[in-house]
Amino acid sequence: MTVYSVSGEALREVALSEEEYRLAVGLLGREPNRLELGILGAMWSEHCGYKNSRPLLGLFPTEGPGVVQGPGENAGAVRLGGVLAAVFKVESHNHPSAIEPYQGAATGVGGIVRDIFTMGARPIALLNSLRFGPLEERENRRLLGGVVRGIGDYGNSLGIPTVGGEIGFSPSYNGNPLVNAMCVGIAPADGLVRGLAGQPGNVLLLVGADTGRDGIHGATFASVDDPQESHKGVIQVGNPFMEKLLMEACLELVGSPHVVGMQDLGAAGLTSSSVECAGRTGSGVEIDVSRVSRRERGMTPYDVMLSESQERMLLVVEPDGVESVRSIFEKWDLHSDVIGQVTGDGTLRVKDGDDVVCDLPIGLLTEDVPRYTRAGSPSVELKERRDADVSAVVAGVDHDPTGALLTLLSSPNIGSKRWVWSQYDHTIGTSTVLGPQHGDAAVMRVRQTGEGLAATMDCNSLHCYLDPYAGGVGAVVEAARNLACVGATPLGMTNCLNFGNPEKPEVYWHLSECVRGMADACRALDIPVVSGNVSLYNESGSEAVHPTPVVGMVGSLPQVETAVGIDWPEGAAVYLLTTGQEPVLGASEWLRVVAGQECGRPLSADPVAESSVHNLLGKCIGDGTILSAHDLSEGGLAVALAECCIRGGIGLDAPDWGGSDAPEQLFGEAHGRVVVSVSSEARTKLEAACESLGVLCESIGITRGESLRLGTVLQVPLADLQTAYDSALSTST
Repeated sequence: MTVYSVSGEALREVALSEEEYRLAVGLLGREPNRLELGILGAMWSEHCGYKNSRPLLGLFPTEGPGVVQGPGENAGAVRLGGVLAAVFKVESHNHPSAIEPYQGAATGVGGIVRDIFTMGARPIALLNSLRFGPLEERENRRLLGGVVRGIGDYGNSLGIPTVGGEIGFSPSYNGNPLVNAMCVGIAPADGLVRGLAGQPGNVLLLVGADTGRDGIHGATFASVDDPQESHKGVIQVGNPFMEKLLMEACLELVGSPHVVGMQDLGAAGLTSSSVECAGRTGSGVEIDVSRVSRRERGMTPYDVMLSESQERMLLVVEPDGVESVRSIFEKWDLHSDVIGQVTGDGTLRVKDGDDVVCDLPIGLLTEDVPRYTRAGSPSVELKERRDADVSAVVAGVDHDPTGALLTLLSSPNIGSKRWVWSQYDHTIGTSTVLGPQHGDAAVMRVRQTGEGLAATMDCNSLHCYLDPYAGGVGAVVEAARNLACVGATPLGMTNCLNFGNPEKPEVYWHLSECVRGMADACRALDIPVVSGNVSLYNESGSEAVHPTPVVGMVGSLPQVETAVGIDWPEGAAVYLLTTGQEPVLGASEWLRVVAGQECGRPLSADPVAESSVHNLLGKCIGDGTILSAHDLSEGGLAVALAECCIRGGIGLDAPDWGGSDAPEQLFGEAHGRVVVSVSSEARTKLEAACESLGVLCESIGITRGESLRLGTVLQVPLADLQTAYDSALSTST
């Protein structure tokens, strides 16, 4: 029997199981040294190797006529109009933010921005999707405050507007907040830069900040379910002003005949960046760590290769262009180090001067990463919650429509997020047309063409918990509906799959079912998935966070001036557009907030029926028929109408509304429902368009006055709606 010298403690440090270690030794033909073990742990981690998720990611459709770059690069890209491409991706920084919220969130922004300009695209917009535990707990308020400041400070300093996103709150995120950052950039469609190593003899150039000890084991730390205060040493420290210089220097080099490839130093730092560049072209790399500039004394090759210090980039440069490229970085006050070269032997060889300290096959670190397809099943508790008698819960609630509406508006999941987005500069660059909370999606002006570029992030994690397939479908469909509500047509999607420990059957079941639902919805709506990120092992105590497969989606408007927001004008006619799906209270926000129960089944969206609504919105917003649009999501019809009143500062008068005061009708949730406003002269035109496209429309009332009036069921002063809405995050301050 073979006896291995490595200890269990050493394996835990690099997040490798004993079985994985035995597999690696068998493939390598010997035991790795300490540096090689650290590199194996990083590249075989979930964060870098996707060992539990890669088999599922193959379900996503990734091709289409508009796809310029699909998964496998730093970011994805879709064609925008004629000669331009929208480059975008979402990344997670959950585990670092749980330990050090300010730097965790700030460096999450820095990392996703580098992913975009590494592709040769100028970043034009940031979005984020955040989750926290209840704000009644001081620790959750501390995490929220630190994360928001980190996002704002870094993005504001870079001069990139933060234009949208979403925030959710649930006890499931206690101790494990989710911090997902998305960035969108613009580049010439035929001028994207890839992370390629190219031919043997090409030079490896490390540029930007000096290398320190921050971030060591960051990739493996993000692939375990026990983040502790003792892991603070793995938290990276950001410098947005250095990043700004690095961005401008790299963008100046776009189109240079000497630059073969660029790769961000993210998770696992120099290790992953060099291995990924080599792996894409079947090359090898030789690195001399003694040539790497350092900001701390006594750093070992282990420290240098696994450091995740921020604001660093690896460039692959043709030998005769090295000095020309270095001169660009010198102009921007950035130093650059020639640290190695591309080889043809398919090996990662690390030297410390004359000593070879690592010699590993590239394939061992990429193609040979273990792949796990696990057996999943829902937990007994979930089955009980999902199959609960919702009607009995509803019958036990003393229903007060006005009180329920004000309670929902004041809940953190629905109410105003002004405290958050007021800390973000969302107009810098002067290209923002619709910013935070003004539309269901953000809209940016593409200055080169006059087009509009819309972006959104969305996910209902409660739906994904109670019915992961329906929740996965719903996340995609609602994101597409958000784009349609501003007049945009979806172009492509990115996602961030936030789940717990996949080794638990109930977590793997949630993961696999959510992905299956998302993939089916993408195919039905013809939306390709061009990039993404997976963040597993998100645990709150011994329990997984609610499954949160965040969808980021971008779309286009031929003319940005046609975009509409949520706020309606005075004297407009308000209609409810639907696919005919009747709303339910199962898994609803009303059931959670008013009745205090998270149970029941959410409705599953019908993407085909949804597409009729999306097509109608695109047509009638584009020709000016629809003046405002807002989709119905959490809180149903009453909440959506109240939000339109609040945003526009104008009430709704619907004295002839024939609905009842039943909670299902006022607060029930379903897909394919949108509230729109049109001028009185355009009513006939809207109704004819609905009939031709098979969309149901119901006249609600007229925008006027200073209250929300729905027949005899609701009459709430606008001032009361505003007060409740503005109180949602009062505990955060």
